[in-house]
Amino acid sequence: MRMRFLGANGNVTGSQHFVEFENFRFLIDCGMVQERDFLGRNWEPCLESASSLDAVFLTHAHLDHCGLLPKLVKDGFRGKIYATSATVELTKLILYDSAHIQEEDALFKQKRHQKENRKGPHPVTPLYRQEDVDAVIPLFRSITYSKPKTVAPNVELTFHEAGHVLGSAFIEIKLTQTKQTESISNVKSQQEGDKKITRLLFSGDLGRAGRPILRDPEVFNDPTRPVDVLVIESTYGDRTSAPIEDVDEQLADIINRTVRRDGKVIMPVFAVERAQEVLYRLHGLQTSGKISTETPIFLDSPMAVEATMIFKRHPECFDEETIQRVQEGVRLQNFSLLRTSDESRELNTMSGPAIIMSSSGMCNAGRIKHHLANHIGYKNNSIVFLGYQSRGTLGYQILGGASEVRIHGQKRKIRAEIAAIHGISGHADQQELLKWIQAIPQSPSQIFVVHGEAKSSQTFAKLIDSKFEQSRICVPKYGEEFEF
Repeated sequence: MRMRFLGANGNVTGSQHFVEFENFRFLIDCGMVQERDFLGRNWEPCLESASSLDAVFLTHAHLDHCGLLPKLVKDGFRGKIYATSATVELTKLILYDSAHIQEEDALFKQKRHQKENRKGPHPVTPLYRQEDVDAVIPLFRSITYSKPKTVAPNVELTFHEAGHVLGSAFIEIKLTQTKQTESISNVKSQQEGDKKITRLLFSGDLGRAGRPILRDPEVFNDPTRPVDVLVIESTYGDRTSAPIEDVDEQLADIINRTVRRDGKVIMPVFAVERAQEVLYRLHGLQTSGKISTETPIFLDSPMAVEATMIFKRHPECFDEETIQRVQEGVRLQNFSLLRTSDESRELNTMSGPAIIMSSSGMCNAGRIKHHLANHIGYKNNSIVFLGYQSRGTLGYQILGGASEVRIHGQKRKIRAEIAAIHGISGHADQQELLKWIQAIPQSPSQIFVVHGEAKSSQTFAKLIDSKFEQSRICVPKYGEEFEF
């Protein structure tokens, strides 16, 4: 067996891991890089030949896990893409939106560079277009949670609830070796007669227990299925998140403070999951009287609107409280879904306080950049961040205390109040990740720590090393290869 790490190593986005077992070659995720320092990787060919790959196993529908699928197909991939039903729907939506944004951004940059007579560090052509997404759609295959699926001789795939976004999963892969198969000597394997079982577990992104809408992450604690190799995320591997219970109070406080100034609350949101969770919380705040129902609320993101419709089609992913709210038919007051660009532009001329939610969550593309350009320079307004901001993104610069930022080629002074809501993250924190690993009945032979900035991954790796003496711990580098 051969493993190679092709993304989210020393950084958070661009998740992509390669495995070769016998003659079967596959990727776990195929994500787009979003940090400025690593953007060039998006334009490079896959480090493993795309045409030689047999499958992609997709953990969830965030762009940093699925965003390079159209490019992979352009480069020759013709295998199958396995994901849960909800992930398949959301991924289609996200990829078409990504292609549309790239086409628009490329056109905008071409005009700007021509006008300013300059050249940027990256090509001003889209990574892929909407017709490239068309070629991806027939390759999807839906997988049911907890139901094993044989995807190749001696390769069995099982998806488990990860509690991160709608349809998210951590992935169990069972590899079966016969006597004719070369042994995997570096890892402990379970013997079944003349067969040897090696089990891989890829965490994808793990969510937090107790969050609204989704079921809690499943724990992998079956003693009859020992894990040999674990690949674990470490986004928050060096920190502990604020209690989930504090989120509503923080949200109400910043909204009410801004409304009293007659200002606008601008919220960069991820169109999938974060937007829906915030709407859920705003409804609760209205119902409890903690925020006024007179303040208009806008969700200005065609993709978030479509994602909300997809949520409604997948109640199998909901927790009991959300199912009850759906059955009761509760609705958010003074709320508008905006689809068209004309509706979006009208918000710029609207007077009085308002709550404007728009994607993308890290402010690196989409309509949120226009809202920031129009509102970040006024002290009555607030820019409220609701999740992780990768190093090098526009959101990271704003939240990091910059006095001005460049938006659409122009420098903008930051005068608005900048705030972050702590505890609303969709990622498990350090102690939650550790608890999840400790639920595995036997220590894995090998643990790889990925999907985290260097400090976070290294900190978490040291913590694991102190707790799991039987395991080998490694923080793999980009492109690094291991053979077992």
